[in-house]
Amino acid sequence: MKGKIVSWLAMFTALSVVGAVIKIPAIIGTVALDAFPALLAAVLLGSGAGAIVAVFGHLLSAVVGGFPLGPMHFLIAAEMALLVWLFGYLYKNSKKVLASVLFILGNSIVAPIPFIFILNKGFYLAIVPSLLIGSIINSGIAYIAIPRLSFLFSNPFMKNEANQ
Repeated sequence: MKGKIVSWLAMFTALSVVGAVIKIPAIIGTVALDAFPALLAAVLLGSGAGAIVAVFGHLLSAVVGGFPLGPMHFLIAAEMALLVWLFGYLYKNSKKVLASVLFILGNSIVAPIPFIFILNKGFYLAIVPSLLIGSIINSGIAYIAIPRLSFLFSNPFMKNEANQ
């Protein structure tokens, strides 16, 4: 990876940490605005870059939040990486609404399903409403910001570097 891309990855990861401080009230756990920088990176830098930002952004967000679910955050980070990668892939293939809808449903309803078996059904039912609201807000911010920031990545040098 080129230095400029690594710098952008660091910036988007730092934005995830800042977003982690902006909490959405939840019955259990913490839900924050830490996903939208990864969604931005997935479209502006590439799906793989977005997945990287999602993993590091979520893990740093968990640390900022006191790591309440402990090692289970590694599972959540992997789920986030997959969802963000899918968002970037669909968005770039002109399926913007589908990308947002799948991210929202995946992050709020599908991703927490393993916790039914790891913890219990009560945890799942308690976390889904907050995750749904958080996913809508994160996706909405990304959906609005991407077209407004794409000019930063529109020059040929940046396009060539992002594709490597």
